[in-house]
Amino acid sequence: MRGGMQIIVVGAGLVGVTSAYRLQRAGHSVTVVEREAAVACGASQANGGMLTPSMADPWNAPGVWRELLHSLGHAEAPLLLRPRAIPSLLGWGLRFLGASTTRRYGENTARNLRLAAYSVSGMDALRREEALEYGAATRGTLKIYRDAAAFDSGLRKSRTFGHPLVEVRALTAAQTVALEPGLTDIEGSLAGALHFPGDEAGDARLFTEVLGAAAERRGVRFLFGTAATRIIADKQVRALATTAGDMPADAIVVAAGSQSAALLRGVGLRLPVAPVKGYSLTCEPSGTDAPPPLAVPVVDDALHAAVTPLGRRIRIAGTAEFTGFDLQLSPPRIENLRRLLRAILPRHADRLLAGNVVSWAGLRPMSADGVPCIGPCGPAGLYVNAGHGHLGWTMADGSARLLADLVDHRPAALEPRDYSPRRFRWAS
Repeated sequence: MRGGMQIIVVGAGLVGVTSAYRLQRAGHSVTVVEREAAVACGASQANGGMLTPSMADPWNAPGVWRELLHSLGHAEAPLLLRPRAIPSLLGWGLRFLGASTTRRYGENTARNLRLAAYSVSGMDALRREEALEYGAATRGTLKIYRDAAAFDSGLRKSRTFGHPLVEVRALTAAQTVALEPGLTDIEGSLAGALHFPGDEAGDARLFTEVLGAAAERRGVRFLFGTAATRIIADKQVRALATTAGDMPADAIVVAAGSQSAALLRGVGLRLPVAPVKGYSLTCEPSGTDAPPPLAVPVVDDALHAAVTPLGRRIRIAGTAEFTGFDLQLSPPRIENLRRLLRAILPRHADRLLAGNVVSWAGLRPMSADGVPCIGPCGPAGLYVNAGHGHLGWTMADGSARLLADLVDHRPAALEPRDYSPRRFRWAS
């Protein structure tokens, strides 16, 4: 084992903070460099709030090109390709579509499942060891279907790509409402639901904050308001150039989400990770201490979005928009989420939307094949932990543990080649 190295982690989102925590626990001296003023200011800030091995399949399923073409000119489409983003996505997009064959989609789903299950299986021990309080809920998730054919297809897919740690229960409409009475108003429209008991939920931003605080207590140093500008390296990493000056390092971990590819280009690497914008609405009703009308997160298969209870709040999150680094809030996309809330909680939607409602958009870092990039890349001492797409929290701790094993040349619980950035020859 190589111990006691000076390691810099670039990025203080979910993946960066868990990476820093695990590397410090492995005996290294770790500094986190973050351009924003706090942790979880990017894609980790207001995401769907779920850890879902059940949703480990990549977005580039066979036939995805038809859905993308159909989305052109349809601002309400769940998966939307903006024409202005096409030039910037040409190389990445071809690789994205190239990974959508039946064979590659199946292989990549299996890789994601293994990492997601490995990651979530360790969350209980992490919670207990660090006494983490972030509203964790362990009742699973419900994926509801309003069409019988779609329900049958979803059940077949979940069983085809199953994993011993990803249990699935098929429920009738009556069984769905018995598990989650908050869905009583729409029971008549349900064809059924899939319950995934092993999924979890909670406040991802709060998790990142409390884990960051635990890491800091253990000796991790956080530098906020400091942007990484260049990796200084020859055959070996030497330092990280930042807006606060050059910082010597034995190793650098790039965990900067959608910004990771730009930093790596400075050392001649073209990591195929692109931003995919997602939206959320967080509703907190005013003047009441009543619990939210849902106790279990609900994913609507037809609308490709989810409703998650977070204490007194309800978060509606989803949609995927290929639009480059544009973070502007699109009114039709926000209306999609309002429509989802009304479709799932028709009796409660107006009350929830009349309270304090926060609209948000973030950029999910999506790798071209839908599998995250974890491991060494380029000069000796340079590592990547990025490209998790919609599974950032689901995979965060497992990715960090895999990374720490690779840094220290320890045997890993997973096959490192499945997640290596070097699987893309242009990222060697």
